[in-house]
Amino acid sequence: MTAIVAFVMACVGAGLGFRCLVRALDSRGATAYRWLLTAAVAIGSGIWTMHLIAILGFGVDGTPVRFDIPLTLLSLLVAVVVVTAGVFAVGRDRSRTRGVVLGGILVGIGIAGMHIVGMFAAEIHGTLSYDPVPMVVSVVIAVGVATLALMVAFLTTSFRGTAFAALLMGFAATAAEYTGFIGLQLDVTPGTSVLPGASAEEFIFPFIVVFGSFLFLSSAFVALSPIRHGGVAAATTPVAAQGRGSN
Repeated sequence: MTAIVAFVMACVGAGLGFRCLVRALDSRGATAYRWLLTAAVAIGSGIWTMHLIAILGFGVDGTPVRFDIPLTLLSLLVAVVVVTAGVFAVGRDRSRTRGVVLGGILVGIGIAGMHIVGMFAAEIHGTLSYDPVPMVVSVVIAVGVATLALMVAFLTTSFRGTAFAALLMGFAATAAEYTGFIGLQLDVTPGTSVLPGASAEEFIFPFIVVFGSFLFLSSAFVALSPIRHGGVAAATTPVAAQGRGSN
């Protein structure tokens, strides 16, 4: 059940982000950059919310599991910052193909990096390490499917296209997350000491409140900002090129 909810949250964040991306490609100057930033925050925070929900179902026999607070927040920062770089690569590059490929690589790295940092934040009675093979597979999934999602989002302004792209991005994030779980190697040493950090439940409530408020406000702005030009042609013109063309 947590896997389904995690997937849905990643799709919701990606869907909002891709609608903002459409607005960015339809805008110029500072307005375009604000839309790109909103898109990046929506996608990145949606991916991180997926991770939080996924770790709600992460348990280890013989030991409680808690999470180091600074490292967990660092995983959020990794997701948002690297995804921002990827979204801006898509929006600003004059070459459509290069922008989508570079953006997909960066978003995929952001997904994988977020997961790795987030799981190394786990505190257990014992040690945690990774099998490199599933980790490589998870990175390949994240990069490949994220690139396809950005390609779909970049080539269409339709709601159906955005929904399909959001499903792809949700799959990229969730499949990479759970493939990474497969690669976890745990060596449990039973103990009774109190583990530092916070539980996944203690993280999830405040962030869901913040993320839910962000989704509501951003969705309202998207709904009140219709696409002026419409069509795929408008959506395939990079932001940087639009800005230069208006001079």
